[in-house]
Amino acid sequence: MLTVERKPTTRRKAVPKSLIYEVLDGEPLYYRGYRDVLAGRKTPEEIMGTSGLQSFILDYLLHVCHTALNWKRYVFLTNEVGEHIGHKNNTSGDLRIYERASLPPEKINEHYLDVPPKIAVEVDIKVDLSDEKNGDYLFRKTQKLLDWGTEKVIWIFTSTRKVTVAERGKDWITMDWHRDIELLDGHHFNVGAYLDAEGVNVQPTSA
Repeated sequence: MLTVERKPTTRRKAVPKSLIYEVLDGEPLYYRGYRDVLAGRKTPEEIMGTSGLQSFILDYLLHVCHTALNWKRYVFLTNEVGEHIGHKNNTSGDLRIYERASLPPEKINEHYLDVPPKIAVEVDIKVDLSDEKNGDYLFRKTQKLLDWGTEKVIWIFTSTRKVTVAERGKDWITMDWHRDIELLDGHHFNVGAYLDAEGVNVQPTSA
C-alpha cells in the first residue's frame, strides 16, 4: 500500500483584537505595521503611536479651531475619536468638529460616538494597506463618513505633502499642502506655510 506523506499545515497566527484600528463592513482593519508586531520585530506601542510630525500638525489645526471658530457653537475632539457609524462599522478620527447642538451631554460617555461630525480631519492613513483588498480604504472610509452625515472630510498626507478635500455633492479635490484650505465658516488653514514658518522641513517621499 502506497502511503503519502502529508506536510504539516501551517496555521496562520491569530491577530490580537488590540491591533484592530477600525472595522468597515464587518471587516477588521489592522494598524499599519501589525505584521511586524506578529513577527516580534516591533511592539504594539511602536505602531500605534502618532509621529511627532502628525502631532505637530494636529496641534496647529486645533489652534486654528480654538482661535478662529466659535467654541460656543462647536466642539473640537481629537485623540483617535471612536465613531460608531452603523452596523459593523466603527472608525477612528484624528480631529472632529461637531455642532454643540448635535452633541448633547447624554451622548458623551464611555461609548463610541454615534453622531456624525460636521468636519472630519485625518492626518495620514494608519491602517495596513499591504492587503490588496484594502487598496480602496481611503475612498470607502471617506464615503461612509459623508453618507453618515459629515459635511466635509479632509485628509492630510505628510509623505506627499498633499491635502484631499471631500465634500458631499462636490468633486473631491487633491492639492499641495501650501494652499489655503477652508476648514469651516470661511476660516482657512495652510499646513505647508505653517511648517515653513516653524522651520519644520518635510521632504516628500513619493510622487
